[in-house]
Amino acid sequence: MEATFITMKDTELEAYGIINRLIEKQINGTIAAKLLCLSVRQTKRLKARVTKEGAQGILHRNRGKESNRKIKSAILEKAKKLLKENYSDFGPTFATEKLEEIHKIKMSVESVRTVMIGEKLWKPKVRRENGEYRTWRPRKECYGEIEQFDGSYHKWFEDRGEELCLLASIDDATGKITRAVFEDNEGVHAVFRFWKAYVEKLGKPLAVYLDRYSTYKVNHKNATDNHELLTQFQRASKELGVRLISAYSPQAKGRIERLFGTLQDRLVKELRLAGISDVETANKFLEEVFIPEFNAKFAVVPTKKDDLHRPLSEGEKSMLPSIFSIRSTRKVNNDFTIQFKNQWYQLEKVQPLTVLRKDTVTVEERLDGTVHLGIRNKTLAYRVTTTRPEKEKATVTALVPRAKVVPSANHPWRNFDFGKKNEKISIFAPEHYTTVLQVNQV
Repeated sequence: MEATFITMKDTELEAYGIINRLIEKQINGTIAAKLLCLSVRQTKRLKARVTKEGAQGILHRNRGKESNRKIKSAILEKAKKLLKENYSDFGPTFATEKLEEIHKIKMSVESVRTVMIGEKLWKPKVRRENGEYRTWRPRKECYGEIEQFDGSYHKWFEDRGEELCLLASIDDATGKITRAVFEDNEGVHAVFRFWKAYVEKLGKPLAVYLDRYSTYKVNHKNATDNHELLTQFQRASKELGVRLISAYSPQAKGRIERLFGTLQDRLVKELRLAGISDVETANKFLEEVFIPEFNAKFAVVPTKKDDLHRPLSEGEKSMLPSIFSIRSTRKVNNDFTIQFKNQWYQLEKVQPLTVLRKDTVTVEERLDGTVHLGIRNKTLAYRVTTTRPEKEKATVTALVPRAKVVPSANHPWRNFDFGKKNEKISIFAPEHYTTVLQVNQV
């Protein structure tokens, strides 16, 4: 008779020993049930199976059989085809979502990952050894307490468009994308447009966590000693009462860095699936579709439910165009003109306050393209001239040499007697005016 070998796990072997002790009446059913962590009824059934089948009765009935939850071959083949044709560059998690959302194929992420690995569409990441210990900074407690902000240059439209910069902010407490918009660059104008729209919609956050890019911080060595060297963005944030925190490494603001890593995968593919390849449509898609769905899926509940965004006052609302403007200073010339960027501005005669020569005037370049001149919180009236006003030239009259007059021989001047004292004489000038002189002896 051939010997039959049964492969058993340690737990199954231990359970078989307990049931044998129960069969041999070394222990009762209650003790056996406690040792097996089963109910008394289940223990009795297991005892009956072992008595009838031997060691085979301790094994699970489905061992060696096909799983009842196995994916049907037709569905599996369809999923493989879709993954190859439509989602070859997707990650397993994102591909799983799209299979269920668009094609109504419900599979687990692990199943999709296994299929993609088998079809060589996904390569498992190699586990690395920890070089050093790191720990996460705890999230802030309230919404609006800290916003992490940055820009990411990427081919967001793939080969359908040029490289763009995505400006985005993420709330530290909730992980929500509070705002995201496509811009050409990460310059002052783009950043000002972003935050002007942000504070108008949500209010002023307590602090903004960002990197040390030149738009946000003066990185010159002199800035260490002179803390009054501020960028335009630092000046605007100071006027609004928003604190700026500069990160010294990407890991310090890891939440926004990880967000861009996710968006460079998910957002790029969502734009492709939606057939979007222009900035205006993409920004509308971001605001109305992508951000609400992303926040609903990935946002977390904050420790406290308070919203620390501060609403704008009426004065701040009226001053927003001035706050989010690029400011420069110029001196008033002697002819009450100001030169700025190869343009001449002639100040009007009537002003809201007295303007003197050599006064320092603030020049504001606003986001709408207009230029405003101001001094001591008053806006000055001016007109633009293409060239500097020329000075008026004085009229010069030519000097005609006067004719030499020779007195006649009988002229009184010739007959004047200087020896006489206190004599009143009449002198007849050529102009026929009579002048009476009192002549005194010297």
